[in-house]
Amino acid sequence: MKEEFLHYLWKYSLYYSENLADRDGNRIAVINPGEYNRDAGPDFFNARIRIGDTVWAGNVELHTRASQYNQHGHNNDPAYDNVILHVVAEDDKKVFNSKGQEVLTVALEFDPGIYNRYLSLISNPYIIACQQDIDRVDRMQLRHWLGRLVAERLQEKSELILRVLAETGNDWNETFYRVLTRYFGFRVNREPFEMLAAALPFRIISKHADNLFQLEALLFGVAGMLEEGLFREALNDIYYCDLIKEFKVLSSKYSLKPMDGWIWKFSRLRPVNFPTVRISQLASMLSVTGGLFSRVIEAGDMGELRDLLEVSSSEYWNDHYVFGKKSKRIKKKAGVQATAILLINAVIPVMFVYGKSRGINDLCERALDFLDQTEPEENIIINEWKNSGITAGSAFYSQALLQLRNCYCRNRRCLDCIIGNRLIMYDIRLMNNDELLLEP
Repeated sequence: MKEEFLHYLWKYSLYYSENLADRDGNRIAVINPGEYNRDAGPDFFNARIRIGDTVWAGNVELHTRASQYNQHGHNNDPAYDNVILHVVAEDDKKVFNSKGQEVLTVALEFDPGIYNRYLSLISNPYIIACQQDIDRVDRMQLRHWLGRLVAERLQEKSELILRVLAETGNDWNETFYRVLTRYFGFRVNREPFEMLAAALPFRIISKHADNLFQLEALLFGVAGMLEEGLFREALNDIYYCDLIKEFKVLSSKYSLKPMDGWIWKFSRLRPVNFPTVRISQLASMLSVTGGLFSRVIEAGDMGELRDLLEVSSSEYWNDHYVFGKKSKRIKKKAGVQATAILLINAVIPVMFVYGKSRGINDLCERALDFLDQTEPEENIIINEWKNSGITAGSAFYSQALLQLRNCYCRNRRCLDCIIGNRLIMYDIRLMNNDELLLEP
């Protein structure tokens, strides 16, 4: 038996409480199992138990076997001297604390059906362990859980944003620019786009926001795409040559150093997603009067937000995918999927973190509303959930399902998941059913 399962039994009182007694046969009544501790120290803090007429307050430690108390060195650790109860699956040894006092040890007895349901979840071959039984879970509890998973996922994205914010000296414009640019490359060119934003500061971009040609010269130049030899067919291309001339002036003015143009990937990409097209679209997005970040924060509805993000590349790219090679004329406008990627991974998380850091609750709520109005991702994981009977109607729910699949299902954290909790406890009445909605 895994220790985590024992924690689960104790936390939710899923054991035969009438059989809980000390070595002398005195019944132990659990008034409060304590606060679950995921860090160092005893497993549950501030528990309260009654033995006869005496109420004890302190900590609870759990092990699959009593002898593990000594194996883990708790018998020599004063931090465990306040343990009032040692809960085990197998009581194979008397144990003592660092003061030489015996630690009260009890073995839990429980319904074997709970353990069998737990084993069936963590040992079945499906990545989504509960996919055949998930329809048993109450939809309201499921929706509440998915809402918490969205917050968890936003918290993970917040860590990246706050790290960039610290690197940029708490400059929100620079931070938004870097995070946004990072996701212009999708998965394939994410790192080169990230390098581009770091090599070309936003303070320079902002000085030329009213001139799209200069923005393209700056972005293409620093990206290394104007270096000799990268696009041999463009040597006589007028627009390409003009960009080179302009970049020479700007790079000298700002002491800019181009990246290695060969790091950009074109193979196995649809032409509309070539980094050349995407850089031009980025330039168009950054050429916003009043600053892109300010406009994003001020956006009152999804329509305003989409107007800022659903940009087209410059005129040259209507009949080009790379420099110097003409193609069928088509307007290169950022599509629904590309816009959704920016909204989900950059725009909405930055709005949320900015609102949270400034105490602007309305902005945080607006960010979540925008997420609920954004198209859900379409990928293998979302299809797995769809086949299990759960369809993501928006990015709010697809993000939650991605978090659930990647952080819980894949690691078999069924005991930390409300869905797993409900299925393992199926047909068992909890002492406090509402607790499942507070902390799984």
